[in-house]
Amino acid sequence: MVWRVAVIGAGCSGLVCIKTCVEEGLEPVCFESSDDIGGLWNFKESTQPERSSIYRSLVANTSKEMMCFSDFPMPDHYPNYMHNSLLLQYFRLYAQHFNLLKYIHFQTTVTRVMQRPDFSFSGQWDVETVNQHGEEDHHVFDAVMVCSGNYSHPYLPMSEFTGSETFNGHLYHSWDYKDGERYKGKRVLVMGLGNSGADIAVEVSRFAEKTFLSTRTGAWVAGRMSNSGLPIDMTHINRFYDTLTSLLPSRLLNWIIERSLNRKYDHRMYQLLPKHRAFDRLLINDELPYRILLGEVVMKSNVKEFNKSRVVFENDTEEEIDIVIFCTGYNSTLSFLPQSLSQGPKGELTLYKRVFPPSLQKPTLVVIGLLKAKGPIMPMVEMQARWATAVFKGLDHLPTKDKMLTFIETERKRNMKSYPCPLEAAQQVDYIPYLDFMADKVGVKPHFLGLLLRDPVLWVKVFFGPCTSYQFRLSGPGQWSGARQAILSQWKRLQRPFNTREIPEPNIRASAWSVWLLALGGSLLMAAFVSSSALLSLFHTW
Repeated sequence: MVWRVAVIGAGCSGLVCIKTCVEEGLEPVCFESSDDIGGLWNFKESTQPERSSIYRSLVANTSKEMMCFSDFPMPDHYPNYMHNSLLLQYFRLYAQHFNLLKYIHFQTTVTRVMQRPDFSFSGQWDVETVNQHGEEDHHVFDAVMVCSGNYSHPYLPMSEFTGSETFNGHLYHSWDYKDGERYKGKRVLVMGLGNSGADIAVEVSRFAEKTFLSTRTGAWVAGRMSNSGLPIDMTHINRFYDTLTSLLPSRLLNWIIERSLNRKYDHRMYQLLPKHRAFDRLLINDELPYRILLGEVVMKSNVKEFNKSRVVFENDTEEEIDIVIFCTGYNSTLSFLPQSLSQGPKGELTLYKRVFPPSLQKPTLVVIGLLKAKGPIMPMVEMQARWATAVFKGLDHLPTKDKMLTFIETERKRNMKSYPCPLEAAQQVDYIPYLDFMADKVGVKPHFLGLLLRDPVLWVKVFFGPCTSYQFRLSGPGQWSGARQAILSQWKRLQRPFNTREIPEPNIRASAWSVWLLALGGSLLMAAFVSSSALLSLFHTW
């Protein structure tokens, strides 16, 4: 009999789970509480309870080639970093291409997921739903894939600050934020220096009278562009770089990265210098240092207390504030799941490899997308879905419960060296090793020696080039005939949106000797410039 699989949510995780189930001969039934696909990336003018929310200007921090699904490249004319509306358009193209919409029940909310009385034998689940008319329904499924996301229950830590209940201004969460217009002429404090906090502070500073950005820890800030204007993830997320960084001492690695970042702007002078090291985590933002340079964003230490219309910071400075925007993250709340699955140190969901609850007698429920890494989310959720369906079909088997719990605790302790918060530490994974682990389980991890002998050109692209998801469609289950060409042509797709006018070729003919002399002269001039800059810097220091 064909297994029936409940897929909860039709965002990027839900869509790829539907597609993977169909690909593996399973029967997916997707329940989506809203009236459309896209989840987090489907912008709405107003917030809706228990649904993800984004701001109007949001642009992805990962480039199109790195974040696309493994057998469906993004249109080559798309910009390399996409506005949220374009990413939603890509999901529509994906759903249309693989005919996924027919599996989705819109405006249907899952209210409860329970193990059936014979679960130890059948592994089946009772799923209760309610539609937009208030009509309740009951379903039985062989497996459940939870794809409801992690950005629908905002965390507001107001109780942590003295006087917050008497504050005269307005208190919001980034979940409520849509655009900067409403803050025109106001004195705004943004609390939290994550990606959302930096984006919102930059945007608000274009409208507000004054914008303050409060941080507990600081941040190492890098832009979306690497050398030659290439996307930073395409130049840094590759197997060669990953291998090299695993061999270098962490102190040397951090020194190299921090020196490079400080050459662009001195993090200490800009009041951004964090407690953690650069290789632990980076903040991706192109404009924050520039807004600080203009004085439009003022960095502040952590908030100590609220005092009516004023906010007092830990360094005992005070500011008159009209509006506070908390960019303090979200609670991982999946209230429809059995409470027995939440066995973490603070009652959070416990997951082996961020997918499987270890306490289940039968591994027929998975959570997709509840993780964080230094890399794009979409290839990871796709590989999670492929691994999960392999386990459902009995093609792979999990370790014992004790081994899974030991692994979870070991990983959490290791990650806490970089992420002191236990909840955040539990969600962290290493991007390429994590993908390779699941790919090996599915049988789609690239065979590098065989690839080198059989197709050395492709081997160079796979090992030294960006670790794009096409690599996991070269062979094995779900092999895609277009994977090789997708890898060989990924740099052309990167260049395509730039080709908007004809650039004349330089009309310079020079002998090899004159070119050599020109290069030598240029090098000498550069050396002289660097030496004089160093002397001026030394003189300034004295």
